[in-house]
Amino acid sequence: MKGTVLVVDDERNQREILGAILKSEGYNPLLASGGEEAIRLLEREAVDLVITDLVMPGMTGEELIDGVLARNPGIPILLTSAYGTIQTAVDAIKKGAYYYFEKPVDRARLLIIVERAIENLRLRESHRVLSEKLFPGAVPILGEHPAIREIKRLLPRIARSESTILLTGESGTGKEVIARNVHSMSGRSAAPFLAVNCASLPDTLFESELFGHERGAFTGAVRREIGLFEAAGGGTIFLDEIAEVKIETQAKLLRALQEKEIRRIGGKENIPVDVRIVAATNRDLDDAVREGKFRADLFYRLNIVKLTLPPLRERMSDIPLLAEHFLAKHGEKGVPPVREITKEAMRLLMRYPWPGNIRELSSV
Repeated sequence: MKGTVLVVDDERNQREILGAILKSEGYNPLLASGGEEAIRLLEREAVDLVITDLVMPGMTGEELIDGVLARNPGIPILLTSAYGTIQTAVDAIKKGAYYYFEKPVDRARLLIIVERAIENLRLRESHRVLSEKLFPGAVPILGEHPAIREIKRLLPRIARSESTILLTGESGTGKEVIARNVHSMSGRSAAPFLAVNCASLPDTLFESELFGHERGAFTGAVRREIGLFEAAGGGTIFLDEIAEVKIETQAKLLRALQEKEIRRIGGKENIPVDVRIVAATNRDLDDAVREGKFRADLFYRLNIVKLTLPPLRERMSDIPLLAEHFLAKHGEKGVPPVREITKEAMRLLMRYPWPGNIRELSSV
């Protein structure tokens, strides 16, 4: 059997036609006359794909998307409607639908999309299982938004290279999670992964944090200290908020990347270093370069591989998966413990714009 497909339509004739088409091609169709019946079927049957009408009495197709993804994150959902517009299709895809059909549904097109969607679902699951075996130290990257899927697809290949990586995106979008995965999937995984927020330390202390210092180099330097470039020998350094580094320190950072050597503050010797840099920013570095706040040569050195993470408000269909993950991780720590997310609570989570992105969702 090719897979189980749940067909949801309040018009009996429509759902039976779709069911017959699917059955003739080797699929196992389950038929539901509305959203509530569909949810009950989902709770007791293993379903590979959902096809639902958009306009139905009671629970609408858009509301059903929320309910389906809350119970089965990542499942492909196809929407059908006789009253659709281009904006309807766009809104459906943003909600998490895999594809949108106008009625009457073209048989050949339907079968192509159904086959492709189920194949993609199974490939993603195979990739997840394989990744867990190959990269046991990797942090889960959760989500099925196209941009997230593309990052997950590219990451193993990027990690195996020695290129510096620039991660861009708003605060809280998961840039450090990506950086940790790069390290775990790379040939440097046995060496340290060290992270520093470039905006969290004064200039002098930040420079010392990176390069170390000799005894007496500045007030309070009572002994020699090595910096991250030495401590991470053979590993990876994650420089978060790289745009906040002062111009003077940028020059020293550039030299470390180009020459693969550093000099401690107050030191006289150049020290060879072997690290990979993953940098991140929530600002537009192109603008910072134009404004003279960021060195163009350092930007080009960092921008060899660039990955952009979308804000959570652009990947709302991933919220159920993320919320369940954070519940499993933090729920038992609450007073009293929280063990489930109600349907109403999930609807509220799906409506909130999340300016703090995934970090804010985790806190909630």
